[in-house]
Amino acid sequence: MLELIDVTKVYRGGRRAVDGVTMRLGPGVLGLLGPNGAGKSSLMRIVSTVTRPTGGRVRYRGADAVADPDPLRRRLGYLPQDFGVHPHLTSREFLAYLAAAKGLSARSARARIEELLQLVNLTEAVRRPLGTYSGGMLRRVGIAQALLADPEVVVVDEPTAGLDPEERVRFRNLLSELAADRAVLLSTHIVSDVESVAADIAVIVRGRLLRRGAPDELLREADGQVWEAVVAPAGVAAVQERYAVSRMVRTASGVRLRVLAAAPPTRDAVPVPPDLEDAYLAVVHRSAAPAAGGRAVRG
Repeated sequence: MLELIDVTKVYRGGRRAVDGVTMRLGPGVLGLLGPNGAGKSSLMRIVSTVTRPTGGRVRYRGADAVADPDPLRRRLGYLPQDFGVHPHLTSREFLAYLAAAKGLSARSARARIEELLQLVNLTEAVRRPLGTYSGGMLRRVGIAQALLADPEVVVVDEPTAGLDPEERVRFRNLLSELAADRAVLLSTHIVSDVESVAADIAVIVRGRLLRRGAPDELLREADGQVWEAVVAPAGVAAVQERYAVSRMVRTASGVRLRVLAAAPPTRDAVPVPPDLEDAYLAVVHRSAAPAAGGRAVRG
């Protein structure tokens, strides 16, 4: 459905937020992982036609979406990281306003809004002004507005920020349902969000797409590089200086560390199977090494 070809975004001062990214999106969830400041949000804004790329091409169903973004915009649902609302409107009024802006008829908009309010569990708060909503409730309004026009391409940036555990599960299930016949681009730094719904994962660091593949592929690449060791509290800093430490738990016998390393980081370290967070951190850690490359990954 959507293709990015050598896309670059350079801001004032020469800061390269997106650096030669090439990727294709079809039906299913593509989880975009990366640390804060990696360029995820800049890339999402380009995909959503909010920002024009400095270089490269964006194609939607074979047509140039940079020169003519309207066909993509009509079939796009976008939830940005910072989502603003009109505080004096109710959620129903706000969604009706957005539906009109998207060109939905009043009749179809009413039915769609009621369906979405139930979907995001806001029916009991529908008469309250948005200015009284919690952060998590506003995030749910944002999710509803992204789905108003029954989009073919759904772009969500840090969608579970502010949601409680039950709401996060509800939203993950919703994404899985949507992805049956839609392209869903999910950007987050929360690995568990991606692990639950994405069969395809891309890792972006310093604007470069370093790795893309299925979760099982990333796990295989990290196999043999994850260790657990118990060290005295005084020895934790020395291990952290030499290795990437993904987890620390204080116990009665010392501090249990989960460490990424090519060889045992301590004498009594034992190998453990990697999880997806280990695999993601391994990609990020390798990118920080002097020999790390980082041109666009084709996929």
